[in-house]
Amino acid sequence: MNLNSRTLALLVSLAVALVLTAFLALASYFSSKGLMAALVLVFICCFLLIYLSYEALVFREIKNVYSSLEKIKKQEYRKVEGRSLFTADPLKKIKDDIYLIAERKQQEIDELKHLQVMRREFLADVSHELKTPIFAAQGFIHTLLDGAMDDPKVRDKFLQKAANSLDGLDTLVQDLISISQFEKGVVKMEKQDFDAVQLAHEVFEQLEQKASNRNISLHLDVDPGEKVMLHADPNRIRQVFINLVDNAIKYGRTGGNIWVSFAEGRKRYTITVKDDGTGIGQEHINRIFERFYRIDKSRSRDSGGSGLGLAISKHIIEAHRSIIAVKSELGKGTTLRFKLTKAKGA
Repeated sequence: MNLNSRTLALLVSLAVALVLTAFLALASYFSSKGLMAALVLVFICCFLLIYLSYEALVFREIKNVYSSLEKIKKQEYRKVEGRSLFTADPLKKIKDDIYLIAERKQQEIDELKHLQVMRREFLADVSHELKTPIFAAQGFIHTLLDGAMDDPKVRDKFLQKAANSLDGLDTLVQDLISISQFEKGVVKMEKQDFDAVQLAHEVFEQLEQKASNRNISLHLDVDPGEKVMLHADPNRIRQVFINLVDNAIKYGRTGGNIWVSFAEGRKRYTITVKDDGTGIGQEHINRIFERFYRIDKSRSRDSGGSGLGLAISKHIIEAHRSIIAVKSELGKGTTLRFKLTKAKGA
């Protein structure tokens, strides 16, 4: 039977009081020798009662607390004892509080270590991504300065390559600025009603040549003349469509297909971007929206992108109070879904 500290203290006090009362009530009946024996007996009883109460209430509980602290120091949280012989409420609460504080602090330390690792990886990725176009443009320009300017064909070719590298650098910087603004929460969505079908057609036209280069067919699963009126930021949603479809083209299989479809709900449309490409391994699913994360590390920036497209898309959809859900299986393609609010007049 578990007793709390107050109940145990009350029982001990009553026991001591009863012993002393019995001794005082019967003292007149004892002889001198019997009185001495009774005094010794009362002393022993009171000593044992008080000692055992302190042993149970204080010493054992404090020892338990120190034992728990030692195990917490060794991060052996599961081995920390949660029970004691007596349920000494104040001391048990102290022990539990110490355990909770230690566990939270350890979680904070682990989180800070994780953030530190992510920060180092981010700085390394940014340095690499910025260095690549800068060194490329620098190389082309220095080649021209070293004498290639005299040949018009070489000059024009190298100037075009340098311009392409600087254009890529500008795009990368703009993407980094966008992500920084999204994370700070300073980007405001300019929401309005627009036709998502028309926007998808425009995105398909923009990426048609890139898809054609890999013999990938783009399909928009809507009825002729159908409109899907959404209330969102059309420019940001266009960016999402471009990122998702472009990503599907880059990682899709040659001769494959990409489908964009809309499913109407009560208040929202579910938008799906699906491909029949190589798919994504389960170990990558939870990381594809991280900045600069590439599934295929061997891809160059030109073929695999900077790794910012999905991260930006995630922020845009979350700014519309929605999420992007991913479903993928190796060899069977990838499906991404998100929901957007219907237009007010739809």
